[in-house]
Amino acid sequence: MTATNWAGNVAFTAGQVHRPASVEEVRGLVEGAPRVRALGTAHSFSTIADSPGVLVSLAEVPPDPVLEAGTVSVGAGIRYGELSTWLHERGYALHNLASLPHISVAGACATGTHGSGAGNGCLSTAVTALDLVTAAGDLRTLDGEDLAAAAVNLGALGIVTRVTLAVEPSYEVRQYVYDGLPWLALTANLDQIMASGYSVSVFTDWMASQVWAKLRADQPVPDLSALGAQPADAPRHPIAGHPADSCTEQLGVPGPWHHRLPHFRLEFTPSSGDELQSEFLIPREAAPDALAALHEIADRIAPALQVSEIRAVAADTLWLSPAYGRDSIALHFTWISDAAVVMPVLAEVEQCLAPYDPRPHWGKIATIRGSYPRWAEFQDVRASLDPTGKFGNDYLDSR
Repeated sequence: MTATNWAGNVAFTAGQVHRPASVEEVRGLVEGAPRVRALGTAHSFSTIADSPGVLVSLAEVPPDPVLEAGTVSVGAGIRYGELSTWLHERGYALHNLASLPHISVAGACATGTHGSGAGNGCLSTAVTALDLVTAAGDLRTLDGEDLAAAAVNLGALGIVTRVTLAVEPSYEVRQYVYDGLPWLALTANLDQIMASGYSVSVFTDWMASQVWAKLRADQPVPDLSALGAQPADAPRHPIAGHPADSCTEQLGVPGPWHHRLPHFRLEFTPSSGDELQSEFLIPREAAPDALAALHEIADRIAPALQVSEIRAVAADTLWLSPAYGRDSIALHFTWISDAAVVMPVLAEVEQCLAPYDPRPHWGKIATIRGSYPRWAEFQDVRASLDPTGKFGNDYLDSR
């Protein structure tokens, strides 16, 4: 089999990729395979999705979404962009979305993927139940207290075939971009900036910065002029010099939540399309010092960097979430696609962040592991559901 992830930096070693058309087929595949893992939309830059056996894509399993009692239950392989459109047409919404609507629901939740917003938890915090094919091929529903271990599961507990998510009434969002935020204004006013909208991102080269503020209808338009930032006079792309056609609408034009919360449109290639990515979540209170440390090596970061993004993520109770137990600031790096250039720079970044207890995003490139106080308990849950390690791989088994 010749298959790679979205970025092309990971060549999957699995012998086959199966695309079953039903949950029953998934159960049969899992029961008969000695080693197997789920493959989402292959957007991870790490080897988390690989398997020494076979990979199972759920893209062909009908999503069959069902709305009931403030939730939507849906097939795990559906992409967020498709689910969001279906929900909005029926008057419902999710609490948040990631930068890209192209990623699958199950894959994003399994890796603790997030959007932004000081009061918004990662996407996995919306999960109220999971249907899981276990190592024996049985179908099991996990909910309630089980979700602390299972909502962010790294694909290690089984093949998730269906996810139930909390929903709310649909809402509109306006998006504003501000140019020219001085570096000292960012570090001195980070909390204020992150609280200036429902979802806020700062794009930076670790010298000058740009603020993207996404506002719900009842929020006032922020005035960042006192901080030295001015409203953009035209749509922007996060990466300087790239056309903004692929980005969601800006300049304060109101629109449905799912057309504003992501940075990129579903019908376009997300981000630059030629890149590597790393991301680290640190405690929110440590962010000013961590930003200052990275600013000191901005000249060494620059040759490997396309852009960095700074976001806020609210604390949660999910054992393997990078925001477990602490309000967090996420520091994201979109690198050039040359690993030989990137990896030495990444090592310097990790060294800078080491004093601040960084937790890497599970789907991004990193050499550090991060501290997870409930890791041993997760391993006990994993052993109970998968005693032979059927869903393991080198990425998981080396941790």
